[in-house]
Amino acid sequence: MGNKFLLLVRCLLLSTLCVAFASSSDGLIRLGLKKQRLGINNINAARIKGKDSLSAKGAITTTHDSDDSAMSIVYLKNYLDVQYFGEIGIGSPPQKFTVIFDTGSSNLWIPSSHCYFSVACHFHSRYNSSNSSTYTEIGKHCKIDYGSGMILGFFSEDNIEVGDLVVKNQVFTEALREGSLILSLASFDGILGLGFQDISVGNVAPLWYSMMQQSLVAEKVFSFWFNKDPSASEGGEIVFGGVDQKHFKGKHTYVPVTQRGYWQIELADILIANQSTGFCNNCTAIVDSGTSFIACPTAAATKINHAIGAKGFVSMECKNVVAQYGDIMWQLLLSGLQPDKLCPNIGLCSYNGTQQVSDTIEMVVVEQKADKHTEVGQHFICTACELIAAWIQTELMLNETKGRVLEYVNKLCDNLPNPTREVAVDCGNIPNMPTVSFIIGNKSFHLTSEQVCYG
Repeated sequence: MGNKFLLLVRCLLLSTLCVAFASSSDGLIRLGLKKQRLGINNINAARIKGKDSLSAKGAITTTHDSDDSAMSIVYLKNYLDVQYFGEIGIGSPPQKFTVIFDTGSSNLWIPSSHCYFSVACHFHSRYNSSNSSTYTEIGKHCKIDYGSGMILGFFSEDNIEVGDLVVKNQVFTEALREGSLILSLASFDGILGLGFQDISVGNVAPLWYSMMQQSLVAEKVFSFWFNKDPSASEGGEIVFGGVDQKHFKGKHTYVPVTQRGYWQIELADILIANQSTGFCNNCTAIVDSGTSFIACPTAAATKINHAIGAKGFVSMECKNVVAQYGDIMWQLLLSGLQPDKLCPNIGLCSYNGTQQVSDTIEMVVVEQKADKHTEVGQHFICTACELIAAWIQTELMLNETKGRVLEYVNKLCDNLPNPTREVAVDCGNIPNMPTVSFIIGNKSFHLTSEQVCYG
């Protein structure tokens, strides 16, 4: 069967994702989803405006279409260009929360009014059971682990409003602690898992199971539409009970679930420029609506990244500093300016009079471990500048020419450690970047260079 491994597949490879489950009754339930582009500035702004973003939630509206029954669409704020999220209500009367609709997990959680000591809770809406007439106490404690952090809380039961649907007596988690800075800065309040009960913490029935059992939907399908236009006001939608015909042409590709738990399927191969990578022959893959990246074993990822020219983020920043500031750095050092004064002088570092170049890489690692994500981008630029200044100063002592020195420094950038393990691509090289393809159900799904750069 060849080499088997688990691959996490970015849902944007499919313009529409359909997932089947049993149901009855009539009507499609549509929830509008939105997104926002990721950037260091967004993260910085989130620290300042975290609470302000909560007041910008949209409202639920009902529309009618000639081909569909009444459908509920929720228009919401978006965030980071890496999550698609919509609004739900919990309790009677419903308390509103924004959630990620996540096929990679199976539990529903939102922050609790009893969450006092977790910073993340104070940046988001919190569920107050005393304000709901349909609340039922359970109280059993639980822990939910995610790739970006974990949730500590306890189980409760209440009615859940999803569009025009009201799912009665649904068990969910009230979060007391959100163990991740990413969750603290996110615009969504919680996560609504759409995976199987097999991976549900506490063996809680997922919300879509309850929709089935309570006969709330029309067809045995829920589906996503993800908008590829970053400038559009709507980031997409999730439909419970069918598929929105307006968002696709032709036929969908259906593949069997190979193992319950995640929505796990068979991935026949990964191609680069129509050539097999040789690392995936009938692999196992997960289609995860809550994930914005493609994860795979190091050997395969390295080959793909090499083909598209992806390099470590720190190395890229270092090369950018050489390209943009190398000449002026050379001239200033040649004029006698000391290396520790150079980077503040050209505006790439804030001068504190004490920082030593030899400590900079260690400082990056320490700050990463301390989760100072809002300062990471600027710190890498400063670090790169200080290292380059030290390198150039050393070469000046050897009387090397400027051209040879800058060429040598540029090569040294390739050898810098990458503590965040992030990579970046040069989007100015789009014409030379190959297409990466994923073979699913005998059909090839392409990830073009434009999609790599611009989503």
